[in-house]
Amino acid sequence: MASTFYATGRRKTSSARVFLTEGSGKVTINGKSVDEYLTLPTSKTIINQPLELTKTTGKVDLRITVKGGGPSSQAGAIRHGISRALTLLDDKLHTDLKRAGFLTRDPRAVERKKYGKAKARRSFQFSKR
Repeated sequence: MASTFYATGRRKTSSARVFLTEGSGKVTINGKSVDEYLTLPTSKTIINQPLELTKTTGKVDLRITVKGGGPSSQAGAIRHGISRALTLLDDKLHTDLKRAGFLTRDPRAVERKKYGKAKARRSFQFSKR
């Protein structure tokens, strides 16, 4: 029985739980295949970035559960989770993943709406009279 490594990845309001085991390269997201779950080709490339960087594309199986946010945010959360799980698999991969910026959680989130404004920063139309 191969050992399972678990890591959590987050981006905006998305949260991804990644279970990594040594295997043949099978990836399932919320019980579906990658092609079924992710429709955007950019999302698929974002998810594969840490695997391609560390040359572990066909060597690990990934079982991912993700919730919250939109498709792009979920892809970013999955990438963060995969990167963190890979560091648990092999500590030598940490420097490459850190240098690429995959281990740093993206702190950008939606700014809250302020009172007296139409949106977070947008003001209502001004008229002198």
